[in-house]
Amino acid sequence: MSAKASKGRQGGKGTKAAPPARVSTVKEIAAIAKVSVATVSRALQRPEIVSEATRLRIHEVVKRMGYTPNALARNLRTARTRLIVALLPDIANPFFSEVIRGIEQVAHENGYSVLLGETQGSLVREQAYADMVAARRADGIITMSPRVPAIPLQGRLPVVNACEYVRDAQVSSVYIDNVAAAGAAVDYLVMLGHREIAFVAGPPSSPISVDREQGYRLALQRAKLAAHPALVAAGDFSIEAGERAVELFLAQGRSFSAVFCSNDEMAIGAMRALSSHGLRVPDDVSVIGFDDIRFARYTSPPLTTVAQPKNALGREAMSMLIELLDDPAVPPRKRVLAADLVVRGSTGPRPP
Repeated sequence: MSAKASKGRQGGKGTKAAPPARVSTVKEIAAIAKVSVATVSRALQRPEIVSEATRLRIHEVVKRMGYTPNALARNLRTARTRLIVALLPDIANPFFSEVIRGIEQVAHENGYSVLLGETQGSLVREQAYADMVAARRADGIITMSPRVPAIPLQGRLPVVNACEYVRDAQVSSVYIDNVAAAGAAVDYLVMLGHREIAFVAGPPSSPISVDREQGYRLALQRAKLAAHPALVAAGDFSIEAGERAVELFLAQGRSFSAVFCSNDEMAIGAMRALSSHGLRVPDDVSVIGFDDIRFARYTSPPLTTVAQPKNALGREAMSMLIELLDDPAVPPRKRVLAADLVVRGSTGPRPP
């Protein structure tokens, strides 16, 4: 075979050129795009933090070279699953929906997914989710209960406490000042002339419930009013608990002109029980709730309540967790957000 013939078969006219070799590493992409490996990773995982020109150049190289990121390999290298677990005690409680929305918003902005875990107060369920972090199947936990599950890892626990709080100084938390917020609600009732103010507490195992009762009692002290034991009832944050509490107050025969409830659902139950006994809100009895859930403005009359910054609580909790995941040396923080009293139609002056 002649050299001329050989040359024609190898590279002559009509012969297809070999396709470019597939690039299989971020390092090769970085070299071609003339950027750092870190910049390529950011462009692929968090494009919003990379300049448009750089992002377009990197994506053009990726497309031209046929590169497909290997998610499993990336997670093994970074030890990140980009998954966090949000634990809530009761998924049916409407208060948590807006908190979760805030968590989801910040998670999505930063390339994380959120797994919701309803614990129903079960330590076993809480621990099962915590074990996901220990097994590297999730990066961290946002818990909305007054407990932090045990995660057997060295260093700081990747946990943030939201809405509720724990007294552990090593755990970051975001919440409101429940003592002050509850006190402001009772101060408002006192300003309206009410002197016999009933109180429906939350579960005693909850620190925020304890704080709200403390706020109630401190406000009565400021007004030089007594807290009558017959006008305090324990509840569990359910509508039924609010109904039972008002039934108890009425059965005991002690008069009252206002009811302050530790959450909106119990306040809705209290209003229902008052109505069933022919008592008008607020003409006969004023009612105040706590949380400002979406349904509070649609009750009849609309419910006066303490508005928690629910979306902001969720956003801040997720931001704190990302900060901790990015730098485990970040010191723990206790962040207190502001709450506001929203006055609606369920409160009015003390009846003559």
